[in-house]
Order: sequence, then C-alpha cells, then structure tokens
Amino acid sequence: MTSPTSPPARLMSAASNVAAKVLQGGVADLRPVPRVLIDQGPNRSVYRLTGTSGERAPSGPPVLLVPPLAAPALCFDLRRGCSLAEHLVEGGRRTYLVDYGNVAFSDRRLGIEHWIEEVLPRAIRKVSADSGGQGVHVVAWCLGGIFSLLTTADQPKLPVESITTIASPFDFTAIPLVAPFRPLVEFTGGHLLTPFYRALGGAPSYLVSKVFRATGISKEITKPLAILRNLDDRDFLAQIEAVDHFMDNMIAYPGRTFGQLYHRFFRANDLAEGSVDLGGRVISLSGVKVPTLVIAGENDTIAPRRAVERLVGLLDNAPEVRFEVAPGGHLGVLTGRRARGTTWRFVDSFLDAQLTSS
Repeated sequence: MTSPTSPPARLMSAASNVAAKVLQGGVADLRPVPRVLIDQGPNRSVYRLTGTSGERAPSGPPVLLVPPLAAPALCFDLRRGCSLAEHLVEGGRRTYLVDYGNVAFSDRRLGIEHWIEEVLPRAIRKVSADSGGQGVHVVAWCLGGIFSLLTTADQPKLPVESITTIASPFDFTAIPLVAPFRPLVEFTGGHLLTPFYRALGGAPSYLVSKVFRATGISKEITKPLAILRNLDDRDFLAQIEAVDHFMDNMIAYPGRTFGQLYHRFFRANDLAEGSVDLGGRVISLSGVKVPTLVIAGENDTIAPRRAVERLVGLLDNAPEVRFEVAPGGHLGVLTGRRARGTTWRFVDSFLDAQLTSS
C-alpha cells in the first residue's frame, strides 16, 4: 500500500486537485448550510439554519450568529468542513444567523444606532420567539461583538442569555496598524477621511476588500508559492479558495456609521473607557449583565490580543467573563483550519456551561 505522504501519492493528489481547479472551478465546497428565512426588515434577514435531513434535530436554547458590518455573513459559513455554522448545527444546537444584506448609497445616513436599536434587538426577539421564548446566546465576530454588547447594555430586557465575542477590539490604541496614522489624523483635526466618506456615502465595498487584504499583505504576496507547495493538500487549497470568495463579497459601510466608527472608536477611543457617546446618548458596557466569553486571535493584526483583552476589565456587572486566546489572524481565529480544534471548542464549552448553570 502506498503511503499518503509518499512522493507518488502526493503527486497523484496534486494532479487530482489541479484537475478539479481547472475542470470544476475549484476544490472548496462553498454550498451554504441549508436555512429558512424567519424574519426580514430593513438591513435584516434572520435565518434558522436547518442542516441536512441526516443530522439530529436541534434542541436547547438558540444560538444567534452576528456578523460585523462590511463583512458578509458567510464569515460564519465559509465552506463545508470549515464552517462554524455547520459545526453548531451538526452539534445539535438551534442555530440562527442575521444577515444585513448589501449596503446601498441610500443607506448613507444610517448610524450605529440603527443596528443597536433596531436591527439586532428585532433579530434577537424573533429568534427567541421562534425557539419557544427561550433566551438567546449570541456569538459575534469583530464589530458584531461590539454592536451585540452595546445592544445588550442599552436594552437589558432583551432575551439575551450570554454573549461570545471573537476578535472584537475595544482599545484602538493597541492596534499597531492604525498607530502610524494617528499623528496625521490629529494634525488634520480628525478631518483626514471625512471628505472622502461623505462624498462616497461611506466606505465602498471594493475599498473595504482592498484594506482587508492589505492587512495580510505578506500572505497575499507569498500565496502563489504556498499554493504550489501545497498542491497535494486539498483542505489547504479549499481554505484559500473560500477566503478569496469571502474577500470578493465584502460589503460597504454606510457613511454615518463609518463616520461614527472613525471619530468615536478610532479617534476618541471611547470603547477603551467602557462607554460610547452616540449623539449625546451614552451607552456603558457596565449595563452588560450576562456571562461573556472573549476570544482573541494570537496572530490578529486588526484586533490584537491587547485590544481585545481590554474588554475583560470593562464588564463590571457581567456574572462571568472568560478570556481565551486561539491561533489565527482576524478571520482565521473565527474560521481558520485550526479554529476547529480551538475557538470552536471554547465556544462549545462556554455554551455547555451556560446550559449547566441555567
């Protein structure tokens, strides 16, 4: 029998993978987890993920997956075999997903308030109702985690049982990528980007995609060589295809929301002090009174560990706050190949603990 790591076996695998890429368009299975639309409104589509007929029926309290703005909701469902959504459904959990859809120029006047006062509260209530009135366990990535916490702090009567944030930064001074721009921003009185996002109605999707790719510029440069070296590794090739698919589907930021993120989060660094002022209305993270899991990526340049860990000291009234570090960059910590044995296990353990304590 030929060993799978022997040169002939690797050559056969590489040939098979090249044939699949050329003849079938790729090796990644990008089919989304089957789902049913249960609610829809402005910038909000809420889905119940149903899985396949062969899987066990979901039970227990619902889990709501909350993406950030600008990134597509497929961040939770990157590809078959490397999808947090698929993992949760296959684990028998009632799993839901909120999708904001595309952001148009007509949405340019929407601010952060729209998401924390309307979109997320309505999604949470609908998920609770659809699951028989149970409390909702929120699992959110990046800005989705920030918005989920602000929503829960602002509306404590929402049926939220716990919150998990993955790669959500709360101290923007701890992000090395933005440090070089701070002197220029302050020199211009904060108006460095203002004329651009106002003229464009926000941050266009193509620009968001380019910025996201630029944060991993070294990997982008070496990607062709990495592909050649791993032509026999179908899982590696599938992950690269899935990430490229994700990058090609980035979404725009609405103008007013982008302005608030720029001035309140980036310039003033409000979140690092535990509260944010939205037009004279202050929302404090001390209003979060549910168990919270905070996960940081050890190689994340967009939300490095120190920026994420800052949240732990801000949740004064949460009955439990766990902090974990997992391998991967900003997207990788959520849905990279190693996330299957690290981040996802942290999430499972935390959710199981909530069931035990309830």
